Amino acid sequence: MGILRATMLPLLSIFFLLSLSRQVSASESFIHCLLNHSQPSHPISAAIYTPNNGSFSSVLQAYIRNLRFNTTTTRKPFLIVTALHDSHIQAAIVCAQTHNLQMKIRSGGHDYEGVSYVAEVPFFVLDMFNLRSIDIDVESETAWVQAGATLGEVYYRIYEKSNTHGFPAGVCPTVGVGGHFSGGGYGNMMRKYGLSVDNIIDAQLVDVKGRLLNRKSMGEDLFWAIRGGGGASFGVVVSYKIKLVRVPEIVTVFNVAKTLEQNATDIVSKWQHVADKLDENLFIRLILDVVNGTNKENTGRATFFALFLGDSEQLLSVMNKSFPELGLKKSDCNETSWVQSVLFWTNFALGTPNDVLLSRVPQTLTYLKRKSDYVKEPISKAGLELIWKKLIELKYVALTFNPYGGRMSEIPAEAVPFPHRAGNLAKIQYAANWNEGGEEVTDYYINLTRKLYSFMTPFVSKNPREAFFNYKDLDLGINHNGKASYQEGRVYGIKYFKGNFNRLVEIKTKVDPGNFFRNEQSIPTLPNKRK
Repeated sequence: MGILRATMLPLLSIFFLLSLSRQVSASESFIHCLLNHSQPSHPISAAIYTPNNGSFSSVLQAYIRNLRFNTTTTRKPFLIVTALHDSHIQAAIVCAQTHNLQMKIRSGGHDYEGVSYVAEVPFFVLDMFNLRSIDIDVESETAWVQAGATLGEVYYRIYEKSNTHGFPAGVCPTVGVGGHFSGGGYGNMMRKYGLSVDNIIDAQLVDVKGRLLNRKSMGEDLFWAIRGGGGASFGVVVSYKIKLVRVPEIVTVFNVAKTLEQNATDIVSKWQHVADKLDENLFIRLILDVVNGTNKENTGRATFFALFLGDSEQLLSVMNKSFPELGLKKSDCNETSWVQSVLFWTNFALGTPNDVLLSRVPQTLTYLKRKSDYVKEPISKAGLELIWKKLIELKYVALTFNPYGGRMSEIPAEAVPFPHRAGNLAKIQYAANWNEGGEEVTDYYINLTRKLYSFMTPFVSKNPREAFFNYKDLDLGINHNGKASYQEGRVYGIKYFKGNFNRLVEIKTKVDPGNFFRNEQSIPTLPNKRK
């Protein structure tokens, strides 16, 4: 046996070296192809980073937003292309197909499961962060926004031109436009104006053939798919044309917390019955978590986080009429500009300079796990008490409820791929954050979220149990993009897209029959149409 092992060791070493040699050779051939497809006016060489480049690690890590995927054991790309021009995207697509290489597309890196910069197979990253131009036209109330821009940059550039315009999108300024918009994009103005995708009127996309297309040339089917179905399954979205929305010069925000000892259960119960029916100018997010109580023991806390598109006098009138149980006072209300309200929602103090929105560095970086659910009916007080008990038991997982109603109930479920419209009271996000690395710690916190998710089964949507695509969750299923791709894709696809999944598959099959644009939760092609 010892002789056999001794014989195998050099063989394994040779196999490893040959494998490494093949990877290096493939990388060199790929780079050669990229250089050959480079336009003299826009050389691609400055956009290519390999592990031999001293900046490779910093470029890779600059947009990793979940520390779970920034470890020594996380598989790294063999190359990063930080596109500086449309032609670099076109070259990457053409050459990746020629060399049969997996391409991951990253805009801001906030995808919860690291899908835009991690893979189980050899891969490279097409990073869009340099393509971040924002062209605001207040007169037509539109803007062209490139995929590498952040939401904070979009909000700041709108503010530079107008204090009575905004855009309905997320409340985290460092999120990249590309993934956020293409997956749906929601924020605290969705009850008034719907989602980001409900306010997109054109787009530029590079397709599998390397063609730069707009809405007219790509056709309405593909334009429909990339507004909520995830752009990365269909091509590389370069930019979106958005319709700006009107906001008042003065908006009001508040953040009020109540513990179980302060009657939180009754107040949460009432919130469930009114949150989706309130004035559409009012959005009240509800966060349930665990804190230390007055007696030093853990207790439940309900935090009500709100944006009202109007002044405090109007807000108090609405609250006193529809939700007096919260006991909102004038002193709880903060009147400010819309752009400042974005900072308030990101936990910056009011009065913080607006240009902090231009920072691409998140306020905090943690290890994290997220999951999602949809609530159709109010949870009974008895149910809420059980949930509090479970939250206190698990301690480190929070539940965030985002209310629906208003414009969200008016837009048909099939208008864009995002299907979660009328009939939903709220969307839940499960959140666990931790600051220590290691497999054992990671498994512990991930299991906490899974336990709470399992516990919540009786209280949420069924057949299917729905989920939000932008809250990427690989627990819902992984596509290995092999022979079973369609069956695997259907498992998570129905949860994310419900009845819109079939249309997404048909469009995918038509525009990318070889399934080049693929990842762990991409839209699959029809099984009999695969090359």
